[in-house]
Amino acid sequence: MKVLITGISGKLGRTVAEMLVASGHDVLGIDRRPWPDAPEGVEMFSADIRKRPAEDVFRTHRPDAVIHMATVTHFTSSTEERYRINLRGTRAVFDHCHNYGVSRAIFVGRHTVYGAASDAPLYYTEDEPPLAVSTFPELADMVAADLFAGSALWRYPEMDTCVLRLCYTLGPSRRGTLASYLAGPRVPTVMGFDPLYQFIHDRDAARAICRAMEEDLRGVYNVAGPQPVPLSLLIEVTGRTNIPLPESLVKHALGRFGFPDLPEGAVPHLKYPVVVDDEAFRQKTGFEPKFDEVKAMEAFRWAA
Repeated sequence: MKVLITGISGKLGRTVAEMLVASGHDVLGIDRRPWPDAPEGVEMFSADIRKRPAEDVFRTHRPDAVIHMATVTHFTSSTEERYRINLRGTRAVFDHCHNYGVSRAIFVGRHTVYGAASDAPLYYTEDEPPLAVSTFPELADMVAADLFAGSALWRYPEMDTCVLRLCYTLGPSRRGTLASYLAGPRVPTVMGFDPLYQFIHDRDAARAICRAMEEDLRGVYNVAGPQPVPLSLLIEVTGRTNIPLPESLVKHALGRFGFPDLPEGAVPHLKYPVVVDDEAFRQKTGFEPKFDEVKAMEAFRWAA
């Protein structure tokens, strides 16, 4: 099968591509970032997914499946840039999928679109609406991209569309939102709160994405790894120092004193859990993570 991956040059995108090549698929990659040592079986195209050269890849190569991973977070881009890439880029990718006969499209989203709040359910199912816009305004572009991708299920019924709401990734790549939060030796927390954090090892996340493509999934699915752990334990096992601060001080400390540069909307995520129920995905695909929570935390801690 010919598979096109947008955002392929990221750590997770590279791992997905390598797994697909090992399974016998031909892989095309679109990314503005280079991947000079891409393995044999991966054909790279340097292009912005919103521009004509990216559409030319769809038109010329006619991929059978598309895995859309070209989204960005607060840690890497400004608000305006996130909107252009996450929402406008997602719209362009799905329009190209429809116009050029792609039979299978997978959008790799984030579980944080559900939002963190004091009255939230302990486990979010796929039936729960994404409410992060009200609790975390900086995630508005990701919520919009998630909902737009999901709308392809009825707009383009001839195409098997799958939206994956993937929990935090953690592992030796040291990439991703959670890894950025844990990057420094001292990690700020909100005094009096110790929420559960849910994460999945980098390689298990890539395996889950590949499994979704190979199983012809259609619909919206939560994807998670092992059982969640308290934030305090996560900080301890990854070798960091927990710095509890009063909530009134957390907002002023972020981005200073060696603390991660989190937006103000992230503070509820330091207080309340965002834990998803991934039973539907496991039943449909038979997926089981190979790395438990301890192995994932230790892989992150001891990565070079």
